[in-house]
Amino acid sequence: MGDLFRRKSVDAQPPEGTARLKATLSWPHLVALGVGAIVGTGIYTLTGVGAGMAGPGVILSFVIAGLVCACAALAYAEMATMIPMAGSAYTYSYAVLGEILAWVVGWSLILEYTVVCSAVAVGWSGYLSGALEANHWGIPHALLAGPGSGGVINLPAVIISLAVAGMLSLGTRESARLNVVLVAIKIAALVAFVVIAAPAFNAHHFTPFMPYGFVKHEAFGKAHGVMAAAAVIFFAFYGFDTISTAAEETKNPARDLKIGIVGSMVACTVIYMAVAATALGAVSYVALAGSPEPLALVLRSLNQPLAATLIALAAILALPTVILAFLFGQSRIFFVMSRDGMLPAIFSRVSARTGAPVLVTLATGVIVAVIAGLLPLEDIAALANAGTLCAFIAVSVCMLVMRVREPGRVRVFRAPLAWVLGPVAILGCLYLFTSLKLMTIALFFVWNAIGLVVYLVYARKRSRLA
Repeated sequence: MGDLFRRKSVDAQPPEGTARLKATLSWPHLVALGVGAIVGTGIYTLTGVGAGMAGPGVILSFVIAGLVCACAALAYAEMATMIPMAGSAYTYSYAVLGEILAWVVGWSLILEYTVVCSAVAVGWSGYLSGALEANHWGIPHALLAGPGSGGVINLPAVIISLAVAGMLSLGTRESARLNVVLVAIKIAALVAFVVIAAPAFNAHHFTPFMPYGFVKHEAFGKAHGVMAAAAVIFFAFYGFDTISTAAEETKNPARDLKIGIVGSMVACTVIYMAVAATALGAVSYVALAGSPEPLALVLRSLNQPLAATLIALAAILALPTVILAFLFGQSRIFFVMSRDGMLPAIFSRVSARTGAPVLVTLATGVIVAVIAGLLPLEDIAALANAGTLCAFIAVSVCMLVMRVREPGRVRVFRAPLAWVLGPVAILGCLYLFTSLKLMTIALFFVWNAIGLVVYLVYARKRSRLA
């Protein structure tokens, strides 16, 4: 049984004869990748879902989820600069905690990234559908929503998933350049929203502040409360972890990774607080609840139809950056697990021209498209959160274990107050995990039970450490 906890060296390099990813990214690309991943469906669409669960108290949900993510982000920054290899939490767990725990984390990351891409594709489709219906294009509802939302298939979500996968397969640097442009459009749209909606701010919209209370509870067949909303809105803050999957493709990882992770998290926290407060101050949370395009809804209610159209257009143009970032991360997780012998070798093949893992990127795009075409946003987002919480806990534990095991190791970035931040991240993630729906928690454990069978039957014997 000892082989279940065999570890790679913290200083290990890719095995001889295996593929390596090309180093083509610098810190502006990483900040844009992080902002592109973080600012997306969470603020553009989940604001409405969160308002329906917590009322104006969703502001507090944003604060709680953001605090937990900030602690985890600092742990990621320390581990990413210490082990600047592709694979993110999976790679750190393999070097610090052992193979079987690394497998669980990697298997959970596969769930996270795949489902996140699907959730964002559904959110993007919500804005596109709203724009099409507002302009009376007459697209049948059956083609704009999955079976769980009264349709047959969410065709726009399918199309955007496949389109982004195709674009990402063209090359990392090319995709990163386009991502920078689209992120700039997205931030400009959110700034414009705050400027236009702020004059309509009404403090009465924040009374009562917590109509559904603080702790999670069931009401009318749905989860309510500030913590229930935080468990879903948590989805809005993560994304910085995709930066750590790009470590191997970073020109100067010692400098660029810490700037990318911490910088993108700080920028996005400021943006979220401003946008959420403005939206809830301008329109009653009752009106926002459940809207697939809450920001455009706010502007239309303020008799700003042109601005609403432009915000929706910006979302349509820019939300694919989130799909790009997480699809990028997903393909790199597959790539590294395959290179370690834990998955079939076909997943670690890279293009001779671009240095990108084209086959696995396109295959992941197809899986994402199927999920996005058939499932509703809220269920997808909640399931993605379960995988992310597992990864955040693992990275925080890795940071603390390394502080004890190798206190003298050089740390390019040293997280401040590690013995405060680490436990806060771990306990906060555990609490948010228990605040998820019971069905979501059950599906997460079913997914990992399947994963353990795959590990014991296939990966354990074929691992390069075997």
